[in-house]
Amino acid sequence: MKRIASSAMRAYTWLRRRACPLAHAPLARTTAAARHTAAILACTLPACAAAADARYPDHPMTIVVPFSAGGDADLAARNLAKAVQAMLPQPMVVLNKGGANGAIGSMFVREAAPDGYTLLLARVGSQAILPALQSDLKYQWNDFTPLGLLDLNPMVCVVNGDAPYRTLRDLVDAIRTQPGKLNYSTSGPATVLNLATQILLDAAGLPPQAAAQIVYKGGGEATAAVLSKEVQFSCNNVTALIGNVKAGRLRALVTTTAQRLPELPDVPTAKETGYPQLEHISGWSALYGPPGMPAPLVRQWADVLQRVAKDPNWLAGVQNIGSIPNVMAPAATTRFAQEQYLLFRDLGKKLDIQIK
Repeated sequence: MKRIASSAMRAYTWLRRRACPLAHAPLARTTAAARHTAAILACTLPACAAAADARYPDHPMTIVVPFSAGGDADLAARNLAKAVQAMLPQPMVVLNKGGANGAIGSMFVREAAPDGYTLLLARVGSQAILPALQSDLKYQWNDFTPLGLLDLNPMVCVVNGDAPYRTLRDLVDAIRTQPGKLNYSTSGPATVLNLATQILLDAAGLPPQAAAQIVYKGGGEATAAVLSKEVQFSCNNVTALIGNVKAGRLRALVTTTAQRLPELPDVPTAKETGYPQLEHISGWSALYGPPGMPAPLVRQWADVLQRVAKDPNWLAGVQNIGSIPNVMAPAATTRFAQEQYLLFRDLGKKLDIQIK
């Protein structure tokens, strides 16, 4: 409650300072004090909010990527920043602030002023999985101001191109008949790579230990492990896999999308393989602000993102990295994020998965 009140006060103070500078001028005489009081009374919150909305932005904005440069999140942020450049009078600067599975960059934005100049490239790992599974995390899934969902980055489960498994059923049957013998690569416990496999095993009625997890530093290394045959399979973001799948070095067995991906038309969907539960897991990017962002700024960004959604260059950029454009309004984004949080929270409880 104190944090909510503090955020609201910061937003109110910011609005008054931006739209009503007289409200902060020193008072010299009684008549000046009277004029000062009148100015404050005249500058109601709706009027200040409208003025603030008209002035924003008057200097460069920062979009914080809570992961290192070169990854899916970084590419999504840079693609957005490029599109925004043509729609707003000030540029958007990308700042990579990685560490702690995205928690460091997320906390940086959570503590920022709610003035719209420090925003977050939100991701499923940092904004849904961590809050759901890490009890000592210093922020919650709803400790931000959602401005809009940007895209979905579906998962694909793959084996080596020379592997004997031609379908997902073949792979599941092999795991069932050889419990604990097949390995899969992930970028760490309770990451989306790990959870996708856990959902698959659970849907097949198999225990979490039916296949052995081998942890690598990142998604790229997890993919390389399948290519080198260090592991038998992996479920990863399509962005990290699509090039090798198209080249035949990897064989895709399933996508976590409701419809087949245009880039991989021969790969069946989760529902087609008999495991519709996999549809619930996907990578995603969204644009968040600090808590307490004023409603006019939220509306302004919602409008900007609707324009971005029609920008052919942004659409091409999203598709080039293997994602699916899926811009949502702020309220719909909040509902989506809550559903994702609850999915991983319930999965963590069911499978006793925790991040420590």
